[in-house]
Amino acid sequence: MFLSNIKRIIRSGFINFWRSGVVSLSSVIVLTVTLFLVGSLLLAQAFLTASLDEIKAKVDISVSFQPDASEEEVLAFKNQITARPEVKSAVYRSREEEYNDFKQRNQDNALIMQSLEEVGNPLGARLNIEATDPSHYESIAAFLEGDSALSAAGRNIIYQVNFKKASVDALTAIIDTTQRVSLALALLFLFVSLIVTFNTVSLAIYISREEISVMRLVGANNRYIRGPFIIEGVIAGIFASLLALALLYPATIWLRQATAGVASNINLVTYYFDHFSFIALIIFVSGLFVSILAGFLAIRKHLRN
Repeated sequence: MFLSNIKRIIRSGFINFWRSGVVSLSSVIVLTVTLFLVGSLLLAQAFLTASLDEIKAKVDISVSFQPDASEEEVLAFKNQITARPEVKSAVYRSREEEYNDFKQRNQDNALIMQSLEEVGNPLGARLNIEATDPSHYESIAAFLEGDSALSAAGRNIIYQVNFKKASVDALTAIIDTTQRVSLALALLFLFVSLIVTFNTVSLAIYISREEISVMRLVGANNRYIRGPFIIEGVIAGIFASLLALALLYPATIWLRQATAGVASNINLVTYYFDHFSFIALIIFVSGLFVSILAGFLAIRKHLRN
């Protein structure tokens, strides 16, 4: 008896879904747009995170030394800084290398070239320090600016410390804001989908009001009456999820082409296939949740009347 009722409910749900026609189609379209947005947010999150990680990986601390600092002092300091656990590497560049690079960059500036010929090499050596983790740069910068960075002779041989922390912080703030706005849009679309699906199911209930009245007269309980409409919502959610997943693939290809060279360490198409199970799970759960909840609320409101 129980299995027979389940079969009748499922069959009635399919019949009502196809019979509703345009009404069901509108619900599927709105849900598809919402679920497509949800999937796009997942891909955008991966893209933004990869972009931030790539930029962070390129950030380092550049330490310029006083022109009169000897090579022995600079190399001793290099050994001192690389001994710290948060430092991954420190690349040394001599005064001569810095001087030659500076002349190469300004070879078309006659005034600078003439000044260099008069004063000689005014530049000091340089260390480019890379941290084991981007979060360690602040502690390294604090060390460089403290008394611990003094040479063995007790004098400060550091001329300038360049750290592009502001750029990373600005990018992080932009990404955080983008993610909050995207989340707000996703919630808004989910709410709109809930309302549209609710109205769609309500209309389907109104169309079937005489049939529901007959079911009540013959003693059908609320669970049996509610069942077909819940099945309608499940069908709409499944169709919308499949359409959203299908639309995400060409959208991912377009996004990869549009962002070529921006984030070189992530291929969104590969990411889409590698994480397809997770993306599909989120989309299906979102679609079924919205459609089932809307159907439940609509039939509950009707059964109360």
